[in-house]
Amino acid sequence: MKKTIRDIDVKGKRTIVRCDFNIPLNDKGEITDETRISSTLDTISYLRNHGAKIILMSHFGRPEGVPNAKYSLRPVAERLSQMLGQEVLFRSVPEVIDDGIRQAALDLREGDVMLLENVRFRAGETVNDPVFSKELADLADIFVNDAFGTAHRSHSSTTGIAGMLPAVSGLLMESEMNYLITTLKNPKRPFTAVLGGAKVSDKIMLIDSMIDKVDTLIIGGGMAYTFLKALDCEIGKSLLDTERVALAEKMIKKAVLRGVRILLPVDTVVAKEFSNDVPCSIADADKIPSDSMGLDIGPKTIELFRKALLNSGTILWNGPMGVFEMSNFANGTKAVAQAMADSSAITIIGGGDSAAAVNQFGLADQISHISTGGGASLELLEGKVLPGVAALEDKI
Repeated sequence: MKKTIRDIDVKGKRTIVRCDFNIPLNDKGEITDETRISSTLDTISYLRNHGAKIILMSHFGRPEGVPNAKYSLRPVAERLSQMLGQEVLFRSVPEVIDDGIRQAALDLREGDVMLLENVRFRAGETVNDPVFSKELADLADIFVNDAFGTAHRSHSSTTGIAGMLPAVSGLLMESEMNYLITTLKNPKRPFTAVLGGAKVSDKIMLIDSMIDKVDTLIIGGGMAYTFLKALDCEIGKSLLDTERVALAEKMIKKAVLRGVRILLPVDTVVAKEFSNDVPCSIADADKIPSDSMGLDIGPKTIELFRKALLNSGTILWNGPMGVFEMSNFANGTKAVAQAMADSSAITIIGGGDSAAAVNQFGLADQISHISTGGGASLELLEGKVLPGVAALEDKI
């Protein structure tokens, strides 16, 4: 277990907090999803209430180490000021830290909050440059990592600074670790994993890991067609990873040997083109016409998956069931989200598109835990060590 902000005295201390404010903006520069801002409010509020002097930092987008107004964190500072009911001090500095920023950090009073400019404006950030790490560390007395979404990266603002200051986790990081490690280590059974998305290559290690843990494994999305092909099904023009058909067959056999029930689509919504503007129809998943492609799970599959989910004690979901961005092919993903919301199980969503989906369908408040880190949650569930977590101090 790692130390958290509850385990240290932050009163009067300059506390630099790594957040994940990598939020979506529309063409007008307006925030379209505030989840990653609101999810860190508990940590910020705790620090304010306990007299810390708070310095926030985050990345945003991929400016590739070059200052770019398009990737400025100013919109975050403005929205965060509204949420907190106090000004969040912010000044856009191309080099992130200059003498003015250093003085502003020194001038902070207890409960004050300031936000640094996008740490990826510095080329050294993503290569864990010790010079940049030291500049960040010199601003503060304590380091708090509350950015689970970047915990799988070894960067200056995640691991570099952690070696230079007392380093603990924030409340969001603590929550993520509790759900993704503690809950899944001893899940309420039956334990069901729902895995979707386009590429088998992205999920094969997760599938392998989950077969060792779950009672039921549901596979949907584009990668389901590679598994169906491994069973000699006719999948038409559906997405296929030809190099991993044999591996999919191996995973199916492993599941059978482990006594794990594996559920694949039995019917699918098909169309002749990857478009929301062409006619679509339902086909058996093992007999998809040669001129068509599967783009969502069908009604029989929805009922099959829903029944399994409603009979589960713990559910983990990562990856959509179809091209849910297109309305004609969103029903399967929406149905899985609704089944999780209707279930009495502990429900966990491993970030990414699944998190976006439950937000889109207005079901987020009916899910036990929605991870803020897609890549980080995947690596953690695969059994990998996250550098950003490993760098924090252990509880004695």
